[in-house]
Amino acid sequence: MLIDLHTHSTVSDGTQAPGAVVAAAAEAGVDVLALTDHDAVAGWAEAAEAAERLGVVFVPGMEISCARDGISVHLLSYLHDPTAEPLAATVQRARDSRARRAKRMVELLSADVNIDWPFVLEHVGAEATIGRPHIADALVARGVVRDRTEAFASMLSSRGRYYVRHYAPDPVEAVQLVVAAGGVPVMAHPAASRRGRVVDDSVIEEMVGAGLAGLEVDHRDHDESERAHLRELASRWHLLTTGSSDYHGDGKPNRLGENTTSPEAFEAIEARATGSSVVR
Repeated sequence: MLIDLHTHSTVSDGTQAPGAVVAAAAEAGVDVLALTDHDAVAGWAEAAEAAERLGVVFVPGMEISCARDGISVHLLSYLHDPTAEPLAATVQRARDSRARRAKRMVELLSADVNIDWPFVLEHVGAEATIGRPHIADALVARGVVRDRTEAFASMLSSRGRYYVRHYAPDPVEAVQLVVAAGGVPVMAHPAASRRGRVVDDSVIEEMVGAGLAGLEVDHRDHDESERAHLRELASRWHLLTTGSSDYHGDGKPNRLGENTTSPEAFEAIEARATGSSVVR
């Protein structure tokens, strides 16, 4: 059984609509799929309809953008109640801040390259959480960079002169909000140092104390030593371990099902959740 619990659609920074992500998963032989758009749940209904039609088990989810001391932390939330007000309000605040940040970054970029806000908006899907990937797509369309990878390594780097910070909740707060909303929180790619700085183990331990349920261990941005370390942490703190593709369509090289979650871990996630249900 192929279980992929981390994917993105045009509702955030993927390049395929939610239903198309599910169709691609079915074609790739994925049996269980979670849609985890950044700070958004708007793709759940379309994905669920496609999953029922195509025979894929669908897991509603979301990836919450967090930060601690300027370091980005991503938290996967599975099967939470999307109407739970504290979590929904925090996510909306982050979405609004990301939009303001993106607009300011485009203003800074426009002084040096041929890009403006209306053109960037042409690369944003309906109800999408706007972010740097959409600016990257606009830069690609203008011929400024070859692809998203080059954009993030240069003009959109967090260390670059065009970068602008945005609001993001503390990861411990985010874990608490997910648990309160009946969801199951799993830390996404905790050791992906090739993306930038990562929080140390003490922060993960704080998250465990707040109710963190698991660590995403098998991810293409983790090497074997990082995976081994995360498995040791999971064993020490009695956490679930998951594996996922972090699929973005054509936005990243990640392929559906390239890393997967065990049936036992998936069953444990489903058993813990009280906010929403798996769609079969």
